[in-house]
Amino acid sequence: MLNIGIVGLGEGRSTMSAALQSKKLRLTMICDANEALCKQRSTEFRFEHYTTRYEALLNNPDIDIIAIYTPDHLHAQHVQLALQHGKHVVCTKPFIDNLADAPALLKLQQKSGKKVFVGQSSRFFEPYKRQRADFEKGLIGELITVESHYNADHRWFLKKKWALEKSFKWLYGGLSHPVDFIRWYLPDIEEVMGYGMISANGKKAGLKNEDTLHFIFRSKDGRIARVSGAYTGPVQPTYRESEMSCILRGTEGASQADYHELRYAITDKQGAQQLITWGDKQLNHYFRFEGQSHHAGEYQNYLEYFADSITHNTTAYPDMREGIGTVALLQAMDRSLKTKQPVALKALLKEYGLGKLG
Repeated sequence: MLNIGIVGLGEGRSTMSAALQSKKLRLTMICDANEALCKQRSTEFRFEHYTTRYEALLNNPDIDIIAIYTPDHLHAQHVQLALQHGKHVVCTKPFIDNLADAPALLKLQQKSGKKVFVGQSSRFFEPYKRQRADFEKGLIGELITVESHYNADHRWFLKKKWALEKSFKWLYGGLSHPVDFIRWYLPDIEEVMGYGMISANGKKAGLKNEDTLHFIFRSKDGRIARVSGAYTGPVQPTYRESEMSCILRGTEGASQADYHELRYAITDKQGAQQLITWGDKQLNHYFRFEGQSHHAGEYQNYLEYFADSITHNTTAYPDMREGIGTVALLQAMDRSLKTKQPVALKALLKEYGLGKLG
């Protein structure tokens, strides 16, 4: 059993639940700069070992893994310190917020010999796990294209002061999930083109960045994909449309995985059609808190996957290289929004000394 320490107890709430219920991990210590939040989580989970000092986690010899759920701009620093102190690292997405930090982190990770895993949690949700397994079995033939979206009625975000700051972008906070699905199936994206706008609701609230976005991707072999996101208006009933879906279209079949609904459909190469939903047991595994907030089950799935990779010395994906590649793609998308022109990934990576990643 591996010992884990958690820094950042907002999103880290799910990680606490995951570690406490896992047979492969032991929660050792939790950390947040906000002592009131530490006490709140300590009471909620009846777990007494908390600190407000990240150094206490780093210097604890019993901790094997540090799980990082701090604000995006702190990820690079916190990952660096964890590796320097000989810890394996799991870091929530986006892995970093500035590609300039990537070359040094890649060198440090290689030097340390420790594993780094990026918590792209949506890959570890039941419908997407099943979709990936069927794809790898060849049930839909050769992949032609991928389509993914994440549309949500997040008008309540517009009441939060931080959501109206210039630093907040739905591109990173929301669209990164469907973008990760694109990279999962088409890892060699060569070029991206997209448009975005601030909706009437967003303008009225004072939003600084786009809340409605559409992108097209082209991979090195010529295959294309698309991603869409809209975040400040009503959505369809879930029986009509999932808030987040990934659709694969192949030469002999097609499949669709829907997120919150725990729903999956496939037409396989034999022409057989199947619709799968998961029952109460899986619902309780994924949605442990009020409503559908903090999806602790997917966190437990990916933390145990990472623990197995450490135990058996295998690579857990997304690893650091893939995490950096996703950040580069998001940054290229951001640039395309500004220039209204296609952006080539290879050129962008070279700007930051990351040509080998391209």
